[in-house]
Amino acid sequence: MSRVYGHGRGKWVCTPKDFLDLGSRAAVDQALSRLVRRGQLRHVGHGLYDWPSTSALSKRVVPPSLGQAVAAIARRDGIRVIDGGMDAANRLGLTNAVQVSPIYLTDGPSRNVKVGDRSIEFQHAGTRLMQWYGRSGCLVVNALMWFGRRIATNPKNKVVERLRRKLPDYVKQDLMAGITLLPSWMTDIVVQIQGNTK
Repeated sequence: MSRVYGHGRGKWVCTPKDFLDLGSRAAVDQALSRLVRRGQLRHVGHGLYDWPSTSALSKRVVPPSLGQAVAAIARRDGIRVIDGGMDAANRLGLTNAVQVSPIYLTDGPSRNVKVGDRSIEFQHAGTRLMQWYGRSGCLVVNALMWFGRRIATNPKNKVVERLRRKLPDYVKQDLMAGITLLPSWMTDIVVQIQGNTK
């Protein structure tokens, strides 16, 4: 529990793998089960646990953090995970659309994972997109992939104009550095975002 406490209440979802330096898998599983029975930890999904927080306003227990659950699943399963295309476009201010159920892209298998009373969808993504994992330009590439060529390149949608205006220089530079990794229609957009062409 001291390791859980170190992250803060409601701020970390853990898995048995996070404690294997403390003992065998069987011992860790038993310890987690005991902590759940005592009410110190909450079981939020298959092999997923958290130290729940309580809302100061409603005095109700707060649902588990889906973002933290995704991070825990990625650590446990050794996979890379990035935001779904619609969420990426939304974060960049390119669309007001939001996912009803969260969708993440991964180099792991496609599947649905239950966390609390919600379901997270993981969709297997190709190498072309996942090679941007961890790069500052990943969000942009992801959003453009989601839009597709026809929507992203249509001047009426002002995708290029918005990205050119909003993206910081370091993101533009990263996109240019990885331009050979992109499909040809997207390279034209990246060059325009950089401002080398009008």
